[in-house]
Amino acid sequence: MGKKQGRNKKKSRLMKATNQTNFVRGPHTFVFQRGTVGKNVQQLVLDTRRIMEPFTSTGLRARKKNVLKDFISVAGPLGVSHLLTFSKTQTSVNMRVIRLPKGPTITFRVQQYCLIRDVVSQLKRPNMYASQFQNPPLLVLNNFNKDAMHMKLMATMFQNMFPSINVHTVKLNRIRRCVLLNYDPETNMIDLRHYSIKVVPAGMSRSVKKLLKTKVPNLSRYTDVSEYFTNAGALSESEPEQDGPHNEINLPQSIGSRGNMAAEKSAIRLVEIGPRIQFQLVKIEEGVCSGDIIYHQYVKKSEDEIAAAKLAREKKTSAKERRRNKQKMNVLKKKELKEKHKEKSLEGMQMKNQQEGNMDNDESEEVSKAVNVDDEDEDDAEYYRQEVGEEPEQGLFQKRTQLKRKKQHESEGNLKRFKGRKKKSVPASHRDKRTIGIARPPTHKASFKVKKSRSASKSSRKGRR
Repeated sequence: MGKKQGRNKKKSRLMKATNQTNFVRGPHTFVFQRGTVGKNVQQLVLDTRRIMEPFTSTGLRARKKNVLKDFISVAGPLGVSHLLTFSKTQTSVNMRVIRLPKGPTITFRVQQYCLIRDVVSQLKRPNMYASQFQNPPLLVLNNFNKDAMHMKLMATMFQNMFPSINVHTVKLNRIRRCVLLNYDPETNMIDLRHYSIKVVPAGMSRSVKKLLKTKVPNLSRYTDVSEYFTNAGALSESEPEQDGPHNEINLPQSIGSRGNMAAEKSAIRLVEIGPRIQFQLVKIEEGVCSGDIIYHQYVKKSEDEIAAAKLAREKKTSAKERRRNKQKMNVLKKKELKEKHKEKSLEGMQMKNQQEGNMDNDESEEVSKAVNVDDEDEDDAEYYRQEVGEEPEQGLFQKRTQLKRKKQHESEGNLKRFKGRKKKSVPASHRDKRTIGIARPPTHKASFKVKKSRSASKSSRKGRR
């Protein structure tokens, strides 16, 4: 019998199962660019994927040949619920957020952006590590509480892009990042910020905090440990304290970092890791990059214009559907004609094979008749020898066979007429010389002229006279 599994193994197995179910149920997003964009926009796409991790495809590659339908067809089996696309025009960079499978589509215009490398390069102590991207970020929305329909739609779209959090069951160790979306009502701009969450124990001096770190401070210049704690002026005060009542809380759970225990006071610090994006709403469409325009920032239409545009769109879709049905009918007709032609050709081939088989049977019957005639002649000659006791005269039993063979040759000639003329075969000598490259000998006879002498010509003239 095998060993019993301990509690830790059972817990780890249960945690893996729950994590897998949460990962499958969570919203997934494809982030990619469309069309020709520069290197900076390509890097912005990769940085946006870092925000959406782990519920996104970090290794997704979009080729120039790929269209939006390719991603939509793949999104269903993979459980992708949103598409986030970047495109570039001569005037601006556009960002689209698409809800699958039936929309809506929200189009934004990117006013400004700053990449991760630019943000991290300005930090003195960046707080960025690989394990913080294993869990989804915490979403914070600010100033999205207006009663306007487009504001509610934007807020729900951003909320559905990130997994929901249950306050009663959430574990603080898994919340390592934060995404902030702030709406400015004066400029109608939305600012996106990406932070790393750092929890530090509060109410401690800098000397005690240094002892809590992994690196032990240098105590060689102190005679006693108490001097290290009492002589606070010897410590570096390059960074002022950022903690206060605005960011200090009592932790409901213990956190993995040192000194952060449950029911103890700790300070929460946010360290920006990028990217920064500032964008503005342009329009909201009902379907997936198509359909009625629910809201537009710059274009305002009356009800009559909206009804006319809707009617024109319906006519266009109906005409497209008619063309599609017509094409399907044409394809079916071509398939039917092809099948009929195939059946006719097969019937003709069968008829031809039957005719050739009948002709071969007739030839075999005639050959068998000729063989039977020869056998009959031999039998007659043998009977004559047995009865008379002498050899038969030459040609006595051959006249009948010659007459039968003559008829046989005539029948074979008639068959050859039906089969057609055969091509003249080239002699073997000519074939060999042609393949080797030797010139063929001339087939015509050479003619030579013999010159007559003067005496012979004179004698012939005299004879004529």
